[in-house]
Amino acid sequence: MDQSQQEFCAKLRGAFTALVTPLKENGDVDYEGFRKLINFQIDEGINGLVPLGTTGETPTLDDEEEEKLIRIAIEEIKGRVPVIIGAGSNSTKHMTEYVKRAKENGADAALVVTPYYNKPNDSGLIKHFEAAAAVGIPVMIYNIASRTGRNIPVGLMKRLAEIPGIIGVKEASGDINQMGDIIREISIPRKAAGNPFVVVSGDDGLTLPLIALGGDGVISVISNLIPKKIAAMTKALLEGNFEEGRRLHYELLSLAKTAFIETNPAPIKAAMNWAGIPVGPTRLPLGPLAPSSEPPLRAVLEQLGFKLK
Repeated sequence: MDQSQQEFCAKLRGAFTALVTPLKENGDVDYEGFRKLINFQIDEGINGLVPLGTTGETPTLDDEEEEKLIRIAIEEIKGRVPVIIGAGSNSTKHMTEYVKRAKENGADAALVVTPYYNKPNDSGLIKHFEAAAAVGIPVMIYNIASRTGRNIPVGLMKRLAEIPGIIGVKEASGDINQMGDIIREISIPRKAAGNPFVVVSGDDGLTLPLIALGGDGVISVISNLIPKKIAAMTKALLEGNFEEGRRLHYELLSLAKTAFIETNPAPIKAAMNWAGIPVGPTRLPLGPLAPSSEPPLRAVLEQLGFKLK
């Protein structure tokens, strides 16, 4: 790993927001709303931004919309925080094109998810991530078996971590034992050798235990709504102030749970709209929240002090 990548990895500590994509009521992308959301996040102290992830509803965005969102993100962020562009696909050819697109538009890194639906074998996964890294931009693996049907176990993650240009993993396996083993067997030795491998949580509710085990932070969904709180919690934990970090963890835990009462990002978008941060509806096939899901989510937001519309 060269000096510039080492310095970049040092910046990948803290709270990053997996940005929602604001939509108008007619379903068109709200590009002005996207600009406002980016600036709201940075003004509130978030450490980095991740556009075009699953939370950004990329399965339903077309190439032209994605291109424009990337350009706006780079334009608005202006280097103030690192930007990691979602560039995953279950086609290696398409994924490579998306990683190139991220690089050409000036992203700091690309987030590449395990290929979904195909359920590739180990040799296929290695070739897939080799192709991503060969583009020449830092690549973070996104491991989320609940979405993809394919977990990356520790032994395979070790092999992927050896690929030059693979700088870390967004771990959303939900398995804290696996997360701990990745940190203990890959991240800690790599950091000691001056060759960092970043491990961030992909689950808001597991940020505290992941950092306690030696992890680096979170790519958060609920920070779309509460970036200042998530940044403060993560900062406290990374600085070893576990009393304050634990206090914030428990304060926010109900939201971390209830924000997934239905498929992400439907609940967080509803919560943001109610709280006065207009991001519009989701796109089909994600429909509006079921009536039974609204009361518990609204109750959690009111407990956090939001005055809801």
